[in-house]
Amino acid sequence: MIIDAKDAVMGRLASNAATTLLKGDRVVIINAEKAIVTGSPASIKGKWMRIKNLGSPQHGPFLHKAPDKVLRRTIRGMMPYKKSKGRDAMKRLRVFTGTPENMNEIKGAEEIISLTKPVRSNFMYLEEICKSLGWAG
Repeated sequence: MIIDAKDAVMGRLASNAATTLLKGDRVVIINAEKAIVTGSPASIKGKWMRIKNLGSPQHGPFLHKAPDKVLRRTIRGMMPYKKSKGRDAMKRLRVFTGTPENMNEIKGAEEIISLTKPVRSNFMYLEEICKSLGWAG
């Protein structure tokens, strides 16, 4: 299954991907930087900056800055990743920033699923959040 993350709410996208992975299917997510996080931009940035400033730079906790890694970590949080079932499911997940060049070679590329629904609240794109964390992309 290929999921286009453009204008999809990150939590809903992650929960759909997690349930599909636990069923045993492969999931490929493209355009990870265009996923959205709902809420006021000030509170979203404040939350992520608090997480970033925890601990120490040498000993962690370490926070990913790239959108594909952030989305992958969100999906991991919705799985039993410490058990073999969850570890095997995470091996079936691929997350890409943008659209990969070898899109035609990916199995099932003809059916790209979009999970977009109209959002009436404030939101931020995952790309904006990651740039505020220090992502250079």
